[in-house]
Amino acid sequence: MTPLPPKLYTDDVSLLMVLLDTNPFFWSTPNADFLSFSKFISHVLAFLNSTVLLNQLNQVVVIATGFNTCGYVYDSSTAAPNQRAESLLPKLEEFVAKDEQLSKEGAAAGIGSSLLSGSLSMALCYIQRVFRSGPLHPQPRILCLHGSPDGPGQYVAIMNAIFSAQRSMVPIDSCVVGAQHSAFLQQASYITGGVYLKPQQLDGLFQYLSTVFATDLHSRRFLQLPKPVGVDFRASCFCHKNTIDMGYICSVCLSIFCKHHKKCSTCGSVFGQAQANAPSVSNLKRKFPER
Repeated sequence: MTPLPPKLYTDDVSLLMVLLDTNPFFWSTPNADFLSFSKFISHVLAFLNSTVLLNQLNQVVVIATGFNTCGYVYDSSTAAPNQRAESLLPKLEEFVAKDEQLSKEGAAAGIGSSLLSGSLSMALCYIQRVFRSGPLHPQPRILCLHGSPDGPGQYVAIMNAIFSAQRSMVPIDSCVVGAQHSAFLQQASYITGGVYLKPQQLDGLFQYLSTVFATDLHSRRFLQLPKPVGVDFRASCFCHKNTIDMGYICSVCLSIFCKHHKKCSTCGSVFGQAQANAPSVSNLKRKFPER
């Protein structure tokens, strides 16, 4: 498909990066509000087609987020003319089969987390290429369609991606289809100015997507979009990758630990060294006696 002239781009043209959670462990574990993977994909395909139909200049890129790997499965800018989003299905099936092959070992306990940090990084790299293509380009935004639980081991990488998106003024929208809220995505949407939503009725997922996440950044100024009731700002420790409420922070590199350590494993700073070398109160009294 021949790209349209950049001069036609306006403030209501969107570059929508969709991060699709394809974690086989999540979709094979039913819950109270279970939505099968096939129905989930049907809702997503209808949403993608409607986004492209809203404006012929809109661009949609889909990145599959698996348990072990991530990959591009659809790019409307390179698709054939009049080709609908259903064309991503063969690539998506190939990706899921490959990810399941790599996931034979599986998660030892419970549902394994998806590689969200990897898909966020891929989306930001794609957006940076668009930024460098010229001053006129679609308004980029990221939509995370996520269901898997957060992976504490990805905390640092995900937070780096969130701050990178904030610096580039790229909002991260989050639509959580799992049983629990995602603290990572709550922070991502809050920090970048995106929208966080956990649909109450997954059978109406397309309605949620089309009424909340189909709006471009320009139109959002005139709409009252849903706001999260609260944001979970808890961090994960760097030592055991556990989510903690209270911990120890390195004053040099701001690494977080759940227990006291003699030395920072990130920057090598020795904790308590300044206090050990500082003169005690008794020594000060000896050196400067009171009069």
